[in-house]
Amino acid sequence: MDFDFTPEQSQFKDELREFLRAEVPLEKQEVFGQWSEEQYQFGREINRQLAARNWLAIGLPEKYGGGGKGAIERGILAEELGYGRVPKAGFIGLGIVAPAIMAFGTKDQKDLYLSPIAKGEVEYCQGFSEPNVGSDLASLELRAERDGDGYVLNGAKMFTSYAFQADYIYLLARTDPQAEKHRGISLFIVDMKTSGISLQPLPYINGEMAAQVDFDNVCLPWSSLIGEENRGWYQAMTTLDYERSGLGRYGSVRRVFDDITDFCNDSAPDGGQPLAEHPLVRHQLADRRLGMETWKLLCWRVAWLQSTGSTPNAEASIAFLYGTDERLRFAEMAMEVLGPYATLRNGSGQAPLLGNIEGIHREAMHLHGAGTTEIHRNIIAQRGLGMPR
Repeated sequence: MDFDFTPEQSQFKDELREFLRAEVPLEKQEVFGQWSEEQYQFGREINRQLAARNWLAIGLPEKYGGGGKGAIERGILAEELGYGRVPKAGFIGLGIVAPAIMAFGTKDQKDLYLSPIAKGEVEYCQGFSEPNVGSDLASLELRAERDGDGYVLNGAKMFTSYAFQADYIYLLARTDPQAEKHRGISLFIVDMKTSGISLQPLPYINGEMAAQVDFDNVCLPWSSLIGEENRGWYQAMTTLDYERSGLGRYGSVRRVFDDITDFCNDSAPDGGQPLAEHPLVRHQLADRRLGMETWKLLCWRVAWLQSTGSTPNAEASIAFLYGTDERLRFAEMAMEVLGPYATLRNGSGQAPLLGNIEGIHREAMHLHGAGTTEIHRNIIAQRGLGMPR
């Protein structure tokens, strides 16, 4: 693994960081555990400004509106956006859909879908989980039946984040119910305005409104199919590894860690000594700093493997699993160090660090996004260590 950036990559990082400092003031930054439509729209505006500099889709070819760079530049962008607490918008299209189209899409699909993603003009949601299907995703029940020159969708998707903002849904559906469950699934992109699609609100604890997406005889053209019919499972799992490298998530958690380190060095509760002068606090901060550095290296290993043309699999799950556990370890440590004040939410005048400690502790309890910890351990055991099922 190469630990150094090239001069051009370092320059990009510096310019990006300076842009974010200027354009994303503290009052506009994302706060853990909080979500609002206003915040989301600000994130979309920042995306459009990044797109104007050819930074938003820096890994896509220039002919599709991207920056024509590689996985390292994508990693720099993700880490800096996370560290700058830029409100999330467009990340499903950029991080999952665009790689899938580049890998498996036709020329017409690349021409149709990639440029709007690169310009920050469209939003995607992801339709994987279903009312009766979670971790065992290959058991999904949404049906896509052949009908003339297209397909008809019937079924539902569940816990669909950004469904109310999305222009398209990127989903898996069963196209061959007679095949083995992993081999009868296909990958589609569906316009959310298609007749027969309806949304049932599912509020999240952070204020975000997700949805159950119902499909009632939804007619799709053949061109909605991405890649080969009945190979969607394998295609989707390949592109999910782009999401699971986790540099954006690492960057956002690392920012809060750095903030609490500064807080402990500078703050003297009740007029006493700064928290960092307490030996136990110093020991806890040192432990978590080691954890953060380990997490960072695991994430960058995934990006480096991608830059060499490899497709990380177990490595991506290692980074994601470690990050999930480290986020929780850090959140618990921060709650212990700051005591009752750490339970105050954003908006309280006494909440330290904008309420990010309470928010990150609440979000750290979410151990199943992008696959449960048990699923990732299975991937590591089977694909990384060669163990049997």
